[in-house]
Amino acid sequence: MKFNTFMHVLFVSLLSTVLMAQKAEQPDWNYDIGGKINEMYLTGAGTLVVASNDGLVGIKPGSNELLFKFTDYGRVKPEELNFVPQSPYVMVAQGGFMSSKKTVIDFISGQVLFSSEGNQWKQIFTSNIAMPQNKFIVSGLQKTGGLAENNTPKVAVYDLGTGKEDFSFYLFPPGKTTMKSYLVTGEPLLLKDKMLIPTSQGILAKTFTGETVWENKIKNVNWMVADETETEIYAFESNANKTNMKIYKIGTNGQELWEKEAKVKGQVVNFEILPQGLAVVSNKSSGGSNSVFAAKDESEIGFLSAQTGEDLWDKAPKTKGYVQHFYIMDDGILFGIQQGGINKISFDGKTLFKKPLKTGENIMTMAHTPQGLIYITSEDANIVNLETGDQVWKKPLKYKRATSVASAFDQKNNRYLISADDEIMAVDANTGEVTEFAKTDFDEKEAPDNLQIRDNGIFLGSSQNMTLVNFDGKESYHNYYKSPSKSTFAKIVGGVLAVASTAMAASHAYVAGANRNSLGNYNDIGKEHDRASKMFSAIGTASFEFMSQRFKATAATENSQFILTKLDDGVGLVKVNKDSGSVEKEILLKDKKPEYEVDEYGGVLYYKAKDDLIYAYDLKK
Repeated sequence: MKFNTFMHVLFVSLLSTVLMAQKAEQPDWNYDIGGKINEMYLTGAGTLVVASNDGLVGIKPGSNELLFKFTDYGRVKPEELNFVPQSPYVMVAQGGFMSSKKTVIDFISGQVLFSSEGNQWKQIFTSNIAMPQNKFIVSGLQKTGGLAENNTPKVAVYDLGTGKEDFSFYLFPPGKTTMKSYLVTGEPLLLKDKMLIPTSQGILAKTFTGETVWENKIKNVNWMVADETETEIYAFESNANKTNMKIYKIGTNGQELWEKEAKVKGQVVNFEILPQGLAVVSNKSSGGSNSVFAAKDESEIGFLSAQTGEDLWDKAPKTKGYVQHFYIMDDGILFGIQQGGINKISFDGKTLFKKPLKTGENIMTMAHTPQGLIYITSEDANIVNLETGDQVWKKPLKYKRATSVASAFDQKNNRYLISADDEIMAVDANTGEVTEFAKTDFDEKEAPDNLQIRDNGIFLGSSQNMTLVNFDGKESYHNYYKSPSKSTFAKIVGGVLAVASTAMAASHAYVAGANRNSLGNYNDIGKEHDRASKMFSAIGTASFEFMSQRFKATAATENSQFILTKLDDGVGLVKVNKDSGSVEKEILLKDKKPEYEVDEYGGVLYYKAKDDLIYAYDLKK
């Protein structure tokens, strides 16, 4: 041990005021990737997926062995990877239309669940994962027999719990002479006792053994959705340039239930089947055109009759921008616009707010509070009465256009704390009175992006700064760690911990027992986590159960922040206690531009040590 290090340790132990910074250059695990690393992807489940010149590998700490190694396709480019949201699956797709190759990998178990080569598919038309059934549906041409069979379009369903085929069937009998070209045009819809396949000739309804139950003439459908009883099916078809969409309603025997299909402008991005009717949000785009005839870049909100498909509203609400928030309430629909503005409209088309509420741009938060609806944008914040739209605070809390706004509710003192413009503002929950609580002078012109109420004060953090402010507004500590240089970060995918931002299919919501477009409670992260956890555990496989348990877990970094900075011997990562500001650990990376990622829930640092080598450090020590 060096003399100065010894003296430092002695000094610390005598005074017992700070924790010793432990050097941890030696990794807990190391992984030889086997080829030059091109991209790293940290999944929400904690697995690191690494793309190299040789293929794709998965890393899961706990051993030095690779979780999986997939080299069948050689180098995998970013555009050839599809991480399926809210699932443990990554899909690898390579090759053109006539030679499409596809593989589905469970990045939690490491299993290859499907490969087009292993299952003898010579051409794949469509492939999609159906949830919550946990099935992989493929359509295309499969080499399973003679010439006639090999050239007859086929559909197969694979169980992603086992990787085995559940059933498959041909769209029409092999060898049958037909002048019709049955191309699958969109995602098949898997129901309890049959499957609906959209084709260029119409929708086919097939039993799981391949018998045709019915077919109709609704051609080129892109996707479909059913109500909870599966007695009403809605089919969506885009026109060639995707400027408009048609919606069809189909009955149990395939007949069209509406005299005429419903037409909406733009592409449908949100569709909700409600007892009062059908809520539809579609996005229109000018495509960059400056022509006066070009569509406006904005959303349209419509409400259709489930019986006729006719629009029930005489006048659609004006949006003048894209719908960023969309919530189904007991008495109507609440929505917020990305360009600014909040409004509420009843199911019969009446405006429920006295007038549209004007807000700043980029509505980051809309949530329930005991006082009403709180909204926080890049420019202002307020609470409004959900019945009338009246402001609860006498005037909005305004600040300069902020790149980052952090907020939390201080329950002990019954106040909202909002950090923007280098200060924390306190808003009394009862009176709405705004007071300046504390200044936040962060170095490198950073703005706090994390505000947390802790037992001994209010913590604020950013990439290179962290501070703790007492409940009376006085600063306990402020630590600044200079950034070494611009770093290269891994890409975060998979989104296991970002349920609030994903648009789950309606069937997912039924599993969770909640409307996916319901307005959440401010600061009630636990409730959202519980809902997501139930959704994952209902699917039943070991990988989804792992996601469920991980979602319930407290982040391993709940009490610490990790910051990349320049240490005495080079660039490294420091682990700093949020309550005391003391350094608990140092990890020397010796790299001016390190590529790394921190799994905050698992408490692991992944670091690209060499072109073909990754180190992993256990941050919980």
